[in-house]
Amino acid sequence: MLYSGRRFLVPILKKCTRAYSDNVTPVKMAYNLFEGSNTDMSRPPLVIMHGLFGSKQNWRAVGKALQAKTNRKIITVDARNHGDSPHTAEHSSMHMAADIVHLMQQLDIKKISVMGHSMGGRTMMYMALKYPELVDSGVIVDISPLTLPRDFYEMEQIFNAMLNLRVPTDLNMADGRKYAEVEMKKAVSSKETIDFILLNLRKNPDGTFRWAANVQTLYNHLRLFSDFESHIAGLQPYNGRTMFICGNKSNFVDPKSWPQIQKIFPNSDIHWLDAGHLVHFEQPAKFVELLVNFLKQ
Repeated sequence: MLYSGRRFLVPILKKCTRAYSDNVTPVKMAYNLFEGSNTDMSRPPLVIMHGLFGSKQNWRAVGKALQAKTNRKIITVDARNHGDSPHTAEHSSMHMAADIVHLMQQLDIKKISVMGHSMGGRTMMYMALKYPELVDSGVIVDISPLTLPRDFYEMEQIFNAMLNLRVPTDLNMADGRKYAEVEMKKAVSSKETIDFILLNLRKNPDGTFRWAANVQTLYNHLRLFSDFESHIAGLQPYNGRTMFICGNKSNFVDPKSWPQIQKIFPNSDIHWLDAGHLVHFEQPAKFVELLVNFLKQ
């Protein structure tokens, strides 16, 4: 059964005794909750966060499959500045982790398993390292706590293309998407990347077009994402069970860096699938199989 976070938000049942907010103001994230009559409420729910320009909808199929196969409650979220969640002027792993803690308070959840892809993966790594008592286990999808590849810095070209896009207001949604695709091709070579980004295109009632993601804020904080190592400096290693799932055609995780990663996540293993950065899209069956085996332990 699927519940919408906008319809079933519940008030905070009690405040945590520890200040989990990192002195930041959390937002109420939009979320989808997957549970059924077979859900084992004694197991920590799995909270899934998407990557940059993604949304909870990207994880709908995975969420439904995992709920059915593991009997766990599955929660997919829209990170701040994405999807149906609020837009803010702040964006960092610290802020998004505070949003996860806030969601736990809203739903009166004491402990969770976490999974995140790319940007969401770094958020969940920060969550595990900063608040280990709240995290039962973690799955990190094709992202490293260490340095990022050159591809990431080329994201600036994508941001500039998005910020400069002006779709004529007399076009309908389908034609507006085609227009945006042609314009984006001038700056972005990958059709898969363009198709993924265009999932964010929306048409307002007044005819203007907009991005669902808060592109300006995300661009303003792009460098913060690349400085992740400095954000976790001084935090103790996370000793809970952790699984990394990476694409062997992606260069977001350097195989040679695995010994360094294990110093941060000592109780971890890594699996390489025949895929690029969007591992869960390219190898869905194998991806879900790894998750089911991990979550059933």
